[in-house]
Amino acid sequence: MKVDGTPYRTIWLGADGTTVQVIDQTLLPHQFVVRDWRTMEDAERGIRTMIVRGAPLIGAAAAYGMALAMARDDSDAMLTQAYTTLMASRPTAVNLRWALDDLRNLLAPLPHAKRADAAYRRAAEICDEDAEICRRIGENGLGLIRKLKPKGDRINALTHCNAGWLATVDWGTALAPIYQAHNAGIPIHVWVDETRPRNQGASLTAWELAKHGVPHTVIADNAGGHLMQRGQVDFCITGTDRTTRRGDVCNKIGTYLKALAAHDNGIPFYVGLPYPSIDWTIEDGAAIPIEERHASEVSRIAGRTASGEVVTVDVLPEGSPAANPAFDVTPARLVTALITERGVCPASEAGLLSLYPEQSQAA
Repeated sequence: MKVDGTPYRTIWLGADGTTVQVIDQTLLPHQFVVRDWRTMEDAERGIRTMIVRGAPLIGAAAAYGMALAMARDDSDAMLTQAYTTLMASRPTAVNLRWALDDLRNLLAPLPHAKRADAAYRRAAEICDEDAEICRRIGENGLGLIRKLKPKGDRINALTHCNAGWLATVDWGTALAPIYQAHNAGIPIHVWVDETRPRNQGASLTAWELAKHGVPHTVIADNAGGHLMQRGQVDFCITGTDRTTRRGDVCNKIGTYLKALAAHDNGIPFYVGLPYPSIDWTIEDGAAIPIEERHASEVSRIAGRTASGEVVTVDVLPEGSPAANPAFDVTPARLVTALITERGVCPASEAGLLSLYPEQSQAA
């Protein structure tokens, strides 16, 4: 995708062939800054503090974190340490575990001297695979958009959090069909939930849609149901950090409420996801670990003043406690369809297995 006419991915290898470079998403939309990662610890910190975020990008970042570790020390002890350290950086997104298992299984049998090169090569492959997967999610979602009968002269989508190219390596999951519809000349407009408390919708989704020229409007999180009642939403689409084998989806906190409102108003609720986001070992969404993040994300908010200075201010009364669950689970019964790189299916075990029959024996 493009930023001011220049194509970018969210993560790439620097000119020296070892340094990993990423867009610092904590500074968007006010500053566009590229960070250099030179150590595994840099990658762990970047994932934990959400310099990079979004399930697919977390997986790619973890893969490069393993490569950085092997470049410094290719021992068995470091392989284990890197795996354990990176695994603990974010608990909810299953792509993290998928990528780390992939790298560990690849590297463990290799001679130590070959581990670093193999890790960098595999990390790059994971990035390329993710970009292609997201492009195909976009194609499959575009087919659904073409079938919609909008209530007005444009198609109105509503999305929550950020599941665009900033959440992946390129294209995005939930936003990939929207980008492809826009590129195809379909008049599409996006209602962008602000997505408190970290405001990934207002800060990231709105930023990348604007950079690509997609019409959009930022709304308060609580406005979605009102717009649905008034016939101003044709479909909802979100991403997911983990999907169970029965089709429950875990996404940014507030997704469940949007799915309830969509169901009550007869509006399609779609979820875009790549196969690494499916956790075939879990049947019920209640078993998904929900990350509890620091209360300061609720009690404080950052913004830009009229003079251009970016400041952080307190928004709660002094002494008021805050809770900050980062995700919720939307049960499969509220999901109209899952959009994957292999096609579209019902949100059910049978639906997922129709696209991934090789997982029929997974436990």
